[in-house]
Amino acid sequence: MIKSLDTFLREIDEGDWAVISSATDYPENWVIPDHSHEKHQLLYATEGVMVVRSAHNQWTVPPHRGFWMPSGHVHSLRCVGALKMRSVFVRPGSFPNLPSETKAVSISALLSELIKASVSLKPPYAEDSRDARIMHLILDELALLPALPLSLPQPADSRIQQICAAWRHDPGDASTVADWSARLALDQKTIQRLFRKDTGMTFGQWRQQVRLLLALERIALGEKIIDVALTLGYDSPSAFTSMFKKQFGKTPSQFFT
Repeated sequence: MIKSLDTFLREIDEGDWAVISSATDYPENWVIPDHSHEKHQLLYATEGVMVVRSAHNQWTVPPHRGFWMPSGHVHSLRCVGALKMRSVFVRPGSFPNLPSETKAVSISALLSELIKASVSLKPPYAEDSRDARIMHLILDELALLPALPLSLPQPADSRIQQICAAWRHDPGDASTVADWSARLALDQKTIQRLFRKDTGMTFGQWRQQVRLLLALERIALGEKIIDVALTLGYDSPSAFTSMFKKQFGKTPSQFFT
C-alpha cells in the first residue's frame, strides 16, 4: 500500500534521526506532486525511471542511478514504468561534506548494496554495531557522489517555453531557428540569446538534450533502439548511438546494464 504524501513527509521529517533509509514501490505513471523535505534526500531506483522536476530544472534518472536533493528544495516526481524507489534521508547539519547542489548522480556498486541493506534497519543504531557501520559507510559514499549529465534546464521566457513544449510533444521536429523566428516573429539572435540566458544551452544543445533524455525513458520501457532513434529525429540508429555515447560515455545497451 502506498502511503499518502502528507503521511510520508510527516513520518520522515518529524523523526529526529540523523540518517534513515526507506523503501517505497510505485505503479507506472505515478506522480508525486510538489513537496519538500526538512532533511536531505538521496533517491535511488532499483527499477524504473524517475523524472524529477523543480521550478527551474528537470532531471531524468534511469534505474541504478540516483538523485540528490538538499533539504528545502521543492520538487515533484513522475514514475516512468513501475518504480522501486529507495531513499536515504539525512538531517541537515549532522554530517559535513555532503553535496550542497541538486543533481543526478552515479551510484557505486558499494553504495547500491549499502542502501538495499539499510532499508530494513531501524534507528537508533547501537554504537559500533553492524547497523551503525552500514549507515556511516553510506554517509561516506554520499560525500563522493559524482554528478551525471541528466538535467534539462527549464526556460522562464514564454516564447522559449513554446519551442521547448513543441519538442517535448514531437521530439523529431526538425524546425530550425529560422523556422521558429518566423513563427514567433522573433529575431534568430534573440532566440539564441534567450536560450543561453534561461538554460545555459544553445537552441541545438537543448533540443539534443531533450531528445536524449526522452530516449532514456523509452529505452527503459523496452522500446527498440531503431524505433527510438527514428521517433526522435535521428537519421539512423548508428547516428543516435553515436550521439548517446558522446553525451553519456556509453552506448544505450551499455548504459542500461
